[in-house]
Amino acid sequence: MRTVDPAYKLSSTQRCLVKDLLNRQTLLVASWIIIEYCIKNCLLLEHSLQKKYIMADISSNFLGIKSPNPFWLASAPPTDKKINVLRAFESGWGGVVWKTLGSQVKNVSSRYSAVDYGGHRVMGFNNIELISDRPLEINLKEIAECVRLFPDRAMIVSLMADNDRKSWQDIIKKVEDTGAHGLELNFGCPHGMTERGMGAAVGQDPEIARMVVEWVMEAATLPVITKLTPNVHSVVPAGRAVVEAGTNALSLINTIQSVTGVDLNTLVPNPYVGGKSVFGGYCGPAVKPIALKFLTTIAQDPLTKKVPVSGIGGISTWKDAVEFMLLGASNVQVCTAAMKHGFRIVEDMCEGMNNWMDEKGFTKLEDFIGKSVANITHWEDLDINFHVIAKIDQDKCIHCGLCYIACEDTSHQSISLEPGNPYNTYTIKEEECVGCNLCKLMCPVTDCITMEEHRVAPGYINWKQWQAQGLPLNDH
Repeated sequence: MRTVDPAYKLSSTQRCLVKDLLNRQTLLVASWIIIEYCIKNCLLLEHSLQKKYIMADISSNFLGIKSPNPFWLASAPPTDKKINVLRAFESGWGGVVWKTLGSQVKNVSSRYSAVDYGGHRVMGFNNIELISDRPLEINLKEIAECVRLFPDRAMIVSLMADNDRKSWQDIIKKVEDTGAHGLELNFGCPHGMTERGMGAAVGQDPEIARMVVEWVMEAATLPVITKLTPNVHSVVPAGRAVVEAGTNALSLINTIQSVTGVDLNTLVPNPYVGGKSVFGGYCGPAVKPIALKFLTTIAQDPLTKKVPVSGIGGISTWKDAVEFMLLGASNVQVCTAAMKHGFRIVEDMCEGMNNWMDEKGFTKLEDFIGKSVANITHWEDLDINFHVIAKIDQDKCIHCGLCYIACEDTSHQSISLEPGNPYNTYTIKEEECVGCNLCKLMCPVTDCITMEEHRVAPGYINWKQWQAQGLPLNDH
């Protein structure tokens, strides 16, 4: 008997619909096969790349204190209590330095002020808050709880005791009982505590700093970090004294004594406390260049460079952190940036550092710590024959004239102006350009102005050699 096609008796429209559905089903099956194939091959590719390309390891080992990354929160309001510290650890911070513990104090209100610049809030941050004003026993209990809940994170406790051996050794014993991993001696606080002979009053006198560290090292079984004050001409004398006294590491800088401004209505400096104010501790992005300078002097000194340093001062991004570590810091501490942006900034810090290390071929932090220290020398050792000349990319130039104004009014009159319609054209007078970089710094367009090397002579010669050879000075 003849077999009848099931679609035979369907109308032509119905037959078309059936064929269309069959085609669609075929396409779906084919699509699924293709997707399955892609997934399988992507997994194989990922596995192959993982074997071939392992991301950099940013875990930190500071004095044997291990943390998943080198980013610690500095001793400050963000590390004042358990709730803050747990939130920080949950966000990914590698460690904290608990807000300074010591004799009971009473804080005032208000406590903070800031310097804004260029439309940005808090370029510099000022505070007159003292050490922790919470009872010591509550702090100790909360420290122990945080250590128990996050055993893989670094817990350092900042201390500032009265200036006698017993006070320092008593508080050390209490802190060590919490399970904390290390101690940081606060020799830097520039306000409030100095009047009591504590904080920066200790850090500014190398011999007093040496004496206190000796007391501490008699009792401490945990690693000891000594935090130095920047309110000195040089941090090296105090650094050398505490290293000789036995400190295991240094941290710097603490805040810089400052006045951020005066309220032009009340005529009282900020922060305002009942019609008065005091010098406060300045921190934030504005102090970063000062911190890097002090850090470098510690990293270059034959004695102080023997101990690890925790870098502090205006660190807001992973780039800042890398710069501190290139100049000798083994890890970094952050405060103002966390107060401005919240704890989750650490995610970008970790990712950015990791990506940079991968790009540069560094597999661990130790591969680049201190690599830039040797590149800071004395002025008289710089190469006088090295010379650069500015170059303006006319395709990128927006004809704002900022480079011309800066150079013409305040520098070397090395840029020519050609009036035009609708805009002016600016070019470098190469024979006049001294390579000062001012125009490049003023230009709002990235890489519009670059500095090209045009050596005066091929050989190296420094100022001392120049003088010794009796060579002529600038001819003006």
